[in-house]
Amino acid sequence: MNREVICLAVATMFLALCFPVQAQQSERLPRIGYLSRAAKPTAENPDLKAEAFRQGLRDLGYLEGKNIYIEFRYAEGNGQRFPSFLAELIELRVDVLVSGTIQAIRAAKQATQKIPIVIVTQGDPVASGLIDSLARPGGNITGLTRFTRELNGKRLELLKEAVPGVSRVLVLGDAGARTAANTVKEYETVSRALNIQLQSVEVRDPNHDLDGAFEAAAKARANALLTVSSPVLDRHRRKISELAKKNRLPSMNEESHWVEAGGLLSYAANDADNFRHAAVYVDKILKGAKPADLPVEQPTKFEFVINLKTAKQIGLTIPPNVLARADKVIK
Repeated sequence: MNREVICLAVATMFLALCFPVQAQQSERLPRIGYLSRAAKPTAENPDLKAEAFRQGLRDLGYLEGKNIYIEFRYAEGNGQRFPSFLAELIELRVDVLVSGTIQAIRAAKQATQKIPIVIVTQGDPVASGLIDSLARPGGNITGLTRFTRELNGKRLELLKEAVPGVSRVLVLGDAGARTAANTVKEYETVSRALNIQLQSVEVRDPNHDLDGAFEAAAKARANALLTVSSPVLDRHRRKISELAKKNRLPSMNEESHWVEAGGLLSYAANDADNFRHAAVYVDKILKGAKPADLPVEQPTKFEFVINLKTAKQIGLTIPPNVLARADKVIK
């Protein structure tokens, strides 16, 4: 009898010790799906938006592989890959989807009405039909809007002020981006009022088409460059900026890190701040908040950035009154 009692006690202690370990091993960590149209990042061309998002998660106490997983999917410029990416992520039972790419967001909205989607979109998410309203998005989508497109007119105005003699502008876009053609039309509305002619060139393969685009600009006597924001072109921002300098074309850009890569001017909301703040939405959702109840936030600060080093390289003097309005000057 004593032997049976002892065996029972040992077995009870063994089970007591094992169950917590098993519970810990079976605990499921939150999993985030991150979708981008860009190429996979490298040391030379990192995904600055993804890094900002990661930093936002770290600031909130999330550590990859320890208390959260992030599944990154890069379309390498091919938006047709998003449906298959989403099928993979749904199979992995991701808790939240995150994207700043309109094609990916639309594909995600079609793929699921249950998984929360956090967006960092360039345009108006209400006008594009993604959400019901900024205050109460409804459905499973929330996040932030960068209002990139709404700043088109201001960019051309600043370019004209910084380079008073500008009359012909090369608008460089990504042929694979659905919004490229519409963006050019939006710029055309403002360009007429400023007496600026636009020449639109859409690049299909930046590895081979960029030199030809700038040759076409030279033949058309373009005297400035405007780049339309795109994950694909973003990867080649240094080469595009170098080609612009080589051709002595002052450039206006839709994101500030283009100026850091050698571009001349940019006017935009701070993308790093927006993607860092996307992590706050993810945190709230993981803690039980519903996307339908989380208002979509608009940027409150826009930055005008000037690269004086580039201005000097192309022989341009920025008017003092324009320089005084810059939020950041790179020397």
